[in-house]
Amino acid sequence: MAQEFGKVLSSIPVIQQVAVPRQVCTTQQVEVQRPNTGAGAAIGAIAGAALGDASGGHGAARAAATMIGAIGGAVVGNNIEGQPTPQVRDVQRCSTQMNYENRVVGYRVEYEYAGKRYSAQMPQDPGPTVQVQITPVSTGSSPAPVYAPPAPVIVTAPEAVYYERPNNPQISVDIGVGGYGGRRRW
Repeated sequence: MAQEFGKVLSSIPVIQQVAVPRQVCTTQQVEVQRPNTGAGAAIGAIAGAALGDASGGHGAARAAATMIGAIGGAVVGNNIEGQPTPQVRDVQRCSTQMNYENRVVGYRVEYEYAGKRYSAQMPQDPGPTVQVQITPVSTGSSPAPVYAPPAPVIVTAPEAVYYERPNNPQISVDIGVGGYGGRRRW
């Protein structure tokens, strides 16, 4: 069997636009507010309660002065502590973006073989020649088709199963009727 080759007349790339996913990340600086520690309010409440207790007198008046001193001291202590300075952090955010690229997906090849022109699409550029596959065609008459009847379909039904019913059992009842001398059976 000989290998046959055709002469390539042209090879034009077939270009298609293809979506290519790409991950894009950016870094941004974000201010993060730190929470108040509460230490100023706690120390202020203790100091205010001590002052209220010392100046409150006796009994209910002293308890009220201690309570008012604690609340006032907490408010003043919280204001003295103030808000902490915000902290700056780098935050990276990523997203997927689609880029479209032109890519060669094949080649439209025009070639000549035995004085005739042909064209085909190929996955790669074949170069100056292209290998040609020759398929012989039968010149004789083909045999007549043979027709066969369809195969018979056999369907079987399941066998019927009969169960014999048992005889009804005999029931006897023994009723003891008490009396002076014994039992009677009915």
